[in-house]
Amino acid sequence: MVKFHKKHGREGTIMVTKVEEPSKYGVVVYDETGKIDSFVEKPQEFVSNKINAGMYIFNPSILQRIECRPMSIEKEVFPFMARDGQLYAQELSGFWMDIGQPKDFLTGMCLYLNSCKINNSAKLYKGPGVVGNVLVDSSAKIGKNCRIGPNVTIGPDVVVEDGACIKRCTILRGATIRSHTWLENCIIGWKCIVGQWVRMENVSVLGEDVIVKDELYINGGMVLPHKSIAASVLEPKIIM
Repeated sequence: MVKFHKKHGREGTIMVTKVEEPSKYGVVVYDETGKIDSFVEKPQEFVSNKINAGMYIFNPSILQRIECRPMSIEKEVFPFMARDGQLYAQELSGFWMDIGQPKDFLTGMCLYLNSCKINNSAKLYKGPGVVGNVLVDSSAKIGKNCRIGPNVTIGPDVVVEDGACIKRCTILRGATIRSHTWLENCIIGWKCIVGQWVRMENVSVLGEDVIVKDELYINGGMVLPHKSIAASVLEPKIIM
């Protein structure tokens, strides 16, 4: 990408990727050299099947286009760069997926862990009670008689107490999972505390610094940061 950017010599390069359903996205229209002509939001008629893959290279001169206020670079800067002939696209040759939704993030995590198994298996965690592909930061602490995996990532300073079961989850920095808790298909945010004998599943997500009291059931709950949950969540919902 750097080589391509230097070759065309303009102000910016964005990576694009091909999708099967371009009508779900904003698409990028460019010529055979890669020079971007326009951006079309969720086209109902086919104009392109290439979308912004979220990787950019810019020259420092782009700062002259950014005002001192909150701005969307995609909506308020890129169209004018394209108008001026200063923005080019390069197609991504490898795998790409959108992980903007929790369920897609977990799918992406599983794919990444499988890639680690194939390309760098030494990176994966091995230990008592570990099943399948698991990543554990060296600063994390895991108790006795736990089952971890398959498809789990455990971040820095996480504490998992005795007897916990964690499957297909991401546990972020500083979280604590109390003893005998069951987590499956969950994202546990920074500095959360999940109590004893809790069961969480069905793409439940905890924002930063959430406390889940003991012996609760969370079914698809999306909990915003800094909340304390003292009652079970029996149906998927957002807790604000």
